[in-house]
Amino acid sequence: MSEKDEVTLGDDLFSTERENNIFERKELLKISHVPDSDRIVGRTEEIESVAEEIRPITEGSPPNNVIIYGKTGTGKSLVARHVTDRAKDAANSRDLNVEKVYVDCSQHNTHTATIKYIARDLNTGSSSISVPRSGIGTSDYYEYTWEVVNELYDGVIVILDEIDKLEEGNEVLMQFSRANETSKVDSPVGIMGISNKIGYRDEMGQRVKSSLQEREFIFDPYDANQLRSILENRKDAFVEGAVEDGPVQLSAALAAQEHGDARKALEILLMAGELAERSEDENVTEDHVREAREWAEMKRMEELLDGFTTHAKVILYALARLTDRSKEDSFTTTNVYENYETVTETVDMDSLSKQRVYELLDELGFLGVINSEKKGMGRGKGVSLKHELNKDPDIVKKTVLKDSRFENLR
Repeated sequence: MSEKDEVTLGDDLFSTERENNIFERKELLKISHVPDSDRIVGRTEEIESVAEEIRPITEGSPPNNVIIYGKTGTGKSLVARHVTDRAKDAANSRDLNVEKVYVDCSQHNTHTATIKYIARDLNTGSSSISVPRSGIGTSDYYEYTWEVVNELYDGVIVILDEIDKLEEGNEVLMQFSRANETSKVDSPVGIMGISNKIGYRDEMGQRVKSSLQEREFIFDPYDANQLRSILENRKDAFVEGAVEDGPVQLSAALAAQEHGDARKALEILLMAGELAERSEDENVTEDHVREAREWAEMKRMEELLDGFTTHAKVILYALARLTDRSKEDSFTTTNVYENYETVTETVDMDSLSKQRVYELLDELGFLGVINSEKKGMGRGKGVSLKHELNKDPDIVKKTVLKDSRFENLR
């Protein structure tokens, strides 16, 4: 053995032997993990309903197209992937080669990127077709897709997750919903769209609606008991005795406060375990959970603020500071603007006009960071538009202050 091999094998930095053992099957807490049926909680009716719509493809017939709506963390993607996996198995038991392709439209968000991903994902090693990585147009990728489907499959279901983020989504839906009708493919092709926007259908063109003729499902948020059951069913992600009921229940309760988001519940418990592991603690505690929750909140806030202008961040900071210092929860545009001017002066920035600040508050409301509504000012005083922060003010301030431009505020 060479000296290099000895160093690599004996390097404590990458040792697999730890004094503390926290995780047994860490993947059970990963968002991307599709659990077995007995681990899926509170979605039995939804699973059966979606399965009924795509059942025909397991018998060689065209399935109904489906679009699933609901807030983040309500099990939309989980159910879609679970049902299509079981449909594949059912079809295979009948000697039908049915395949599903899952597309994350937040990542593959252009028309060309989406169809290229679908063509290449479906094209396995058993195909005689070679799909180029680049150098051809969108229509060419469609042609490759139809060729691959015709050569390899008896049916295909395309899952378009976060479809509302897909540019030219109408065109993608039109192409796949008419693939059989226009004889581009001999095998049945179905579409399963997933969106957080209940009003996404309003963005579809009339021709797409007519061609798609989709079945719609709306997934309600999980309640606290369901979230607790979800986490209880994943406790074997940890070694026995590493996590007790308290941290699990707290993780569920914190996620329940955020519209019943199962993703957040899993994320918090996973991070709590990692914090315990890094600290070389023997157990996951409620303190780890609270620290993990703050980490998760800041991570999401950072992602949300990533595309914001500096002034939008200042406005958000001003509203968070107002919320912290006042007994009230909501504030007039004038209140926010006055505090915004104070903050801009502190960080040596020129202030925007009151009208522009109002417009940015409207944009923040559209993104769900704040809530703006007209409220009565008291008898004989009329009504006024008031703005309320939808996020923890401490998390907002800590996240904004990570930006070096706001060093004077620390």
